[in-house]
Amino acid sequence: MHAGLLPNGRVFFLDKIENYTQLKLPSGYYAYSSEYDPTTNEVVPLEYKTNAFCAGGIFLADGRVTSLGGNGPLDFIDPTVGNGFDGIRYLSRSSSDASLNGQPWSEPGNKLSSKRWYATAQILADGSIFVASGSLNGLDPTVLANNNPTYEMLNSGGVSNGQSIPLQILVKNQPYYMYPFVHLLGDGSLYIFVSKSSELFDIQSGTTKRVYPDLPGDYRTYPNTGGSVLLPLSSANNWAPSVIICGGGAYQDITSPTDPSCGRIDPLDADASWEMDSMPEGRGMVEGTLLPDGTVIWLNGANRGAQGFGIAKDPTLEALIYDPSQPLGKRWTTGASSTIARLYHSVALLLLDGTLLVTGSNPVEQPILIPTPQDPFVTEFRVEIYTPPYLQGGNANKRPTNVQVSSKTLAANGETFTIRFDAPAGAQQAKVALYYGGFVTHSVHMGHRMLFLDNAGFTVGQTAQELTVTMPPSKNLAPPGPYVVYVTVDGIPAIGQFVQVS
Repeated sequence: MHAGLLPNGRVFFLDKIENYTQLKLPSGYYAYSSEYDPTTNEVVPLEYKTNAFCAGGIFLADGRVTSLGGNGPLDFIDPTVGNGFDGIRYLSRSSSDASLNGQPWSEPGNKLSSKRWYATAQILADGSIFVASGSLNGLDPTVLANNNPTYEMLNSGGVSNGQSIPLQILVKNQPYYMYPFVHLLGDGSLYIFVSKSSELFDIQSGTTKRVYPDLPGDYRTYPNTGGSVLLPLSSANNWAPSVIICGGGAYQDITSPTDPSCGRIDPLDADASWEMDSMPEGRGMVEGTLLPDGTVIWLNGANRGAQGFGIAKDPTLEALIYDPSQPLGKRWTTGASSTIARLYHSVALLLLDGTLLVTGSNPVEQPILIPTPQDPFVTEFRVEIYTPPYLQGGNANKRPTNVQVSSKTLAANGETFTIRFDAPAGAQQAKVALYYGGFVTHSVHMGHRMLFLDNAGFTVGQTAQELTVTMPPSKNLAPPGPYVVYVTVDGIPAIGQFVQVS
């Protein structure tokens, strides 16, 4: 249900309290979290103390991941896991300290200022965390008393300031106000999208700076979630942000059609407006993931129904590839197909080797292993790897190798560092991407961003290369936290290297 790539190269998984998983803790109770090693396919159970069902999350400035909010206890299944509605959980991992591997989630007892089920988080330039939206009780969002259309701030250590403040874009767009899409822009403002509406929010003053035209089409956020991506940033256009939002649906029912349309907007442009495009098919619960070559892969979901238990069908099995550098009308291609339905509570995220991990699908309230006419889609425990085109057809043998980054601690202040690597014979071009994978859940990739960094020193055709690479000039462009540096040569990525940005 929730996932992210940790600084040790492993992946954390978080799920809800259930009466069956394939892992148990030493206590004998089921594990609802785990740490998975994609290189060995080994997994270890992780303990947590409060129910993380439908939480939000983000990586903190110090590299820890925090899980925020959740749902109530289910004592009849597991009396050891308490109320998670206002819970805050922390997980520490390191690329240099293997002793942290397998350690449980830490919950020292500090809480959110209010209950949040289905909240979104975004880290800011100073390391503080913006947390928005959620439900107070997980009940019907058409009853306004159940809802929490507010935001609160956590400090850089992940501790709440204790205040929940109404956020009008959430208030106005109930019941489609949960799991909003939130992106940090280069001027320090937040682009917030809910339902069909979006605005530019000034976090310092707590005011709306600008309201954008509604995105044509159906609803785009929970329960008719599409996907949203902040497209790659670079100095080539002065770090100007561009956001794309795709998919969605008409209403919360298994009969709901899904929307193939996409809107792309440059929110800091003076005349920002929606440029409309279309996926090859309608799709809900679709999530976009940035790739090191600058394309975006869209995976998972269905073309009928919505988020919720038992209300989606017609799973969409093929990968859709979006190239933002191409002209309108030529940006979409179709990639490989899976045979596994990835519906409610599925995830996809980029790994260090440039492939994508795809897993999950929990479309029934409690796990079932055998399909029935009433529940044709089972609880899915298999993990897949999707190999993008840049590693297909023998391209994996053309990877850059022996990557060495001069420093694993970098500052987003325009400083330079060096990267050494071996390029394949005849190499023509190199790019360096700074990549923040974020906290992945419910088609929302919280904090997700990628920046192409200026570099100099590449010699065409030479094998041994040394590049001088320039960091972004502002923490608004690269807020602090764990990132991966990917070197691509002629579009093919080397194995990524974790760094810590401050």
